[in-house]
Amino acid sequence: MIHGKAALLVIDIQASTFIDDSDERSIPNMAGYKDRMLAARPVIDACRAAGIPPVFIQEVHRPDGIDFGRELDGSETEHCYEDQPGTALAVAEMGIRPGDYIVPKRRYSAFFGTDLEILLKGIKAETLILVGGLTDVCVHYTFVDAHQHDYHVRVIEDAVAGSSLAAHEAALTAMDYLQTGARQSAAALISALKET
Repeated sequence: MIHGKAALLVIDIQASTFIDDSDERSIPNMAGYKDRMLAARPVIDACRAAGIPPVFIQEVHRPDGIDFGRELDGSETEHCYEDQPGTALAVAEMGIRPGDYIVPKRRYSAFFGTDLEILLKGIKAETLILVGGLTDVCVHYTFVDAHQHDYHVRVIEDAVAGSSLAAHEAALTAMDYLQTGARQSAAALISALKET
């Protein structure tokens, strides 16, 4: 499941998930979204115990919105402004510690316009493990870029969630198409980490 050294990418698990329970949000979320984000915590803890560093990815936009680009052309409305409380990472829920790696991003992929690639080279990562949201947007685009950068990628299918169940399943299928066996459960990963 893991080739060489690994890093865990915790994608866009931000405070808004835990402070906004409204049915209508700026970004659509599938049923059970919050529970799937909470399911990332045991994965984070297991990775830490196995010496795999978590890298917390945070979508954040400037207050004037200049960096949205084409992002608002689809179903999403304005979101993740840097001066809004919901944009902060979910520090308590995810157990973020001082000194953890945090990579802010302005676009969907965690690779696009960030220093993630430099960080991963420093870690000497060959395998990336992905949790977070949205499965069909930021997780998927990060997966594709990781694949194109020749990483082995594993997406923890019960610790990611999409804009809808249909979109979530389609994205998981697409990722597994790129790398057979990319879809893994939290239980399978945690079990594999205990054996190493």
